[in-house]
This record gives sequence, structure tokens and C-alpha cells, in this order.
Amino acid sequence: MSALAKNYNRRKIAFKKGKGSFLYSTNGKRYLDFVQGIAVNSLGHSNPYLIKEMYKQAKKIWHVSNAFIIPEGETLAKRLTKKTFADSVIFQNSGAEAIEASIKVARRYFYSIGQAKKNRILCIKNSFHGRTIAAINASGSKKMQEGFGPKVDGFDHFKFGDHKSLKKAINSQTAAIMIETVMGEGGIKVIPDWCLRELRKICNKKKILLILDEVQCGIGRTGKFFAFEHAKIKPDIVPIAKGIGGGFPLGAVLMTKKVASGMIPGTHGTTNGGNPLAMSVGNAVLDQIFKKGFLKNIQKISKYFYNELNKIKIDHPKLIKEVRGMGLLIGLQLFNDPTKFIKKLQDNKLLTIRSGENTIRILPPLNVKRSEIDIAIKIIKKVSKEF
Repeated sequence: MSALAKNYNRRKIAFKKGKGSFLYSTNGKRYLDFVQGIAVNSLGHSNPYLIKEMYKQAKKIWHVSNAFIIPEGETLAKRLTKKTFADSVIFQNSGAEAIEASIKVARRYFYSIGQAKKNRILCIKNSFHGRTIAAINASGSKKMQEGFGPKVDGFDHFKFGDHKSLKKAINSQTAAIMIETVMGEGGIKVIPDWCLRELRKICNKKKILLILDEVQCGIGRTGKFFAFEHAKIKPDIVPIAKGIGGGFPLGAVLMTKKVASGMIPGTHGTTNGGNPLAMSVGNAVLDQIFKKGFLKNIQKISKYFYNELNKIKIDHPKLIKEVRGMGLLIGLQLFNDPTKFIKKLQDNKLLTIRSGENTIRILPPLNVKRSEIDIAIKIIKKVSKEF
């Protein structure tokens, strides 16, 4: 009997090793892994380059306190700011921590300019920003909040796609609007480019901040380094995690110089965030993602994947409602509960995971091969015929 708490409903399968897009179970079976730790293993399992760079760093130094300068972190921060909208970075260990820090940054900014009453964050109802107490209240989901009362104040909500509700919810205490550029847990729902541009205009007009949660959809997942780049806008704050560490725990908050001005010494800290080992892995991930043609290949190969999935949808109009997503953040929405479909895919050696609105989440590594996508398509076709 497991000594682990029952907060996860784990599948009855375990793995002994992984390589690239594949996992090998403890009983010797090979699975095509299109979960990849839920968009975490951005460069696949046991990536040789990441292993080499981690090993080099592990032989030198693993951890020092943020009370000292960490050169590896200085390098990673400079690379992130050079390639993005941001001027400053705070490193964290996870997406939830990055969200918490983003909320603090937004509130602290207004406090620092003498507007302490502007401290409320406006979010999409039933979105997902993590599992901490503040994050579940930011998400506005009664299901996630159940049993974890009292309710944490400071968050307001509007319905997805309801712009009247959004504008009505903004008041004199609103500090920021925080949304996922692509809603991952909510069903792989993409916020349209025109909507993101309108949000930027609203924030400018109301003199509030725009926080774009790119924990799942960032770091090349959509074919751009950040998903919001498709809309050609600049946010004020962006929390990231998952793919930036390639499987190693790493998160960060990226922000403009303006909002970073409120984060003076003592306003935030984290024991392990920004440690040399994590920073070396983050730099190694960027080495690969910033290679010439890497992001364009994601756009090209994902277009092929969507085309093939839509062909299956056409062949099975009563089974598949919609093919959603952007880049290699893909949602296959069914008309009915996808639990049995996901199980059948697993029985045929393809690993996927569910999302909201009867959606199957498909998350290959960013360096997936076309031949591996073909294997997945073949399995999805086979399973679709059985329903």
C-alpha cells in the first residue's frame, strides 16, 4: 500500500526510463509520450544536451543562497530580457510560485506609487493559475476552492468571451487583468489575437497592468517564444515555468522596468529559486529553442498535425467536436466524456491527458519528429473507429 497521500488519481502504470518522445514502462512496454509531464519536458526525455550541461554544473556547484550573486542566473535573466518585452526577472521554482510572485509584483507596484487601494486582480472565471490558496481563488473555480476556505479576497472575475462583463468588473481598485494566453486546464481555449490587443488597449486606458500567464503555453510551445507574440502586444508581467526547465523545476516572473521598480530588497524571496543547477538547465533549454529554425519548425510540424487531426474529425463528426489549440499545445474536444478514449489511446501505447470541456490534451515535445506524429495519428484513427 502506498504511503503517498491520495490527492492524485494515478494511472496504474510506472516508467523506468524515457528517451525523446518515448517512455518505457517498468514491464518493458514502449509508449509515445504526448503528455511530457504536462508540457514540462519541452525537449523530450533524457535530452543529451541538457544532461551534459546539468552534469557540468553539478560537478561545480548546485546551490548557493540568493544573498550572493549567481552568475548562471545573471546570464539566464539577460538572455530572457534580450529576447522578450521584459527588463527584469525574478526566478522561482514552479508555475504556482510564479503566479504568486506576479500578483505581489502588481500589487506592490501600485503601493510603491502611492495607490495602495489598487490591489485587486481581475481574472477569467473557471480559469487555472495553480494550486496555492491565492491561485485557486484567482482561478475563480468553486470546485478548486471547495474545502479550502475562507475565501481569499482581492480577486474579481468575468466570463470567458464576455467583454461587457470584463469592462463592468473593472473598478477603482483594479490593479491588473490576469489571463492565460491559452487556457490549458480550461480546455485548450486560445484567447484570439484581436482580444489580446483589445485587452492591452483597455489596460492602457484604465492605467492598470496586463498579466499574461504563459506557464503552459510559453517557451516555444505555440511556435513563438511566447504565445502573446502572435498578437504583437507587450504585457507588463508574465509568469513562466514548465518548459523553461525542460523537466527541471524552474519558474520565473518577467516584468517591465516600470512594475519591477516596486520590488525592492525584502519584498520577495525564495530559498531554491534561481539556484545554479536550475539556471544551467534553463540556459541549456534556451540554447536549443533559440537555434535558427527551431520555432519555425514547430509552426510547420504543428500545422501538419492539425491538418491530420481535422481529417479524423471530418471522418468522425459525431465523436470529435473540435480540434483546438496553437502550435504543439493541442486540444481534441469530444462531444462526450473523454475518459474511455484516453484509456484506449493508452492501451494502444499513446499517452495523453484530459483538460476541461471534454478535451484531450496532446502535448508532444517541441522537438518531436514527423514520424512520431504519424504514429500518434495512426493510433488516434484506430481508436476513433472503435467509438
